[in-house]
Amino acid sequence: MDFIDRLRVLSTQITNTKDMIPLGYVTASSSAIGFTPTTLSMQDIPDLLAGLRRTPKIFNEFVKTIPERKLNLRRGDGFWTIAEHISHLAEVQPMLLGRFQRFVQEEHPQIIPFNPTKDGDEPVTPASLSTDAALLQFAEYRKKQLVLLENADAGVWQRVATHPEYDEYSLYILTRHVLLHDYWHMYRIEELWLTKEAYLTRLE
Repeated sequence: MDFIDRLRVLSTQITNTKDMIPLGYVTASSSAIGFTPTTLSMQDIPDLLAGLRRTPKIFNEFVKTIPERKLNLRRGDGFWTIAEHISHLAEVQPMLLGRFQRFVQEEHPQIIPFNPTKDGDEPVTPASLSTDAALLQFAEYRKKQLVLLENADAGVWQRVATHPEYDEYSLYILTRHVLLHDYWHMYRIEELWLTKEAYLTRLE
């Protein structure tokens, strides 16, 4: 059985688990036993993992198209540079791997928010890795993340966690979040590269 077939079987197992739960139990109280409306709808796990697998190549080819003179240009006060966005995507991957590992190892992880600060107070911009180093780190950690996710069974995918910043948090939500996070930063990189000043989104 190849990888895609195994993922389809996993999705079926999760669906069958859902079908065994009476509708009345899918309430706020059901989250205490690890089932919420969000965790019960995971038909797209194979698609999410396929997206995560493709991202390093898309990211690498995208970054190669950006002129070097644009990488460290700061478009305004409080703006990250393109190089800082690239570095950030690389630097958060070890933390995300650690979260995936906790879901595999723990029944109900208690997640601590990731919020790098300077002297415990002001947020700092990411340390700028070289572009090549950032792309390499991103790709290497994504491979490690996928090994964990591809081998997680249906029980692991059903696990939920507590995160002080979110109403719900689960392995499924985290997996989707990582994919969306990748592409949010890539979209922002393209904005900083190509968008004219009058149309540039200013993040408050």
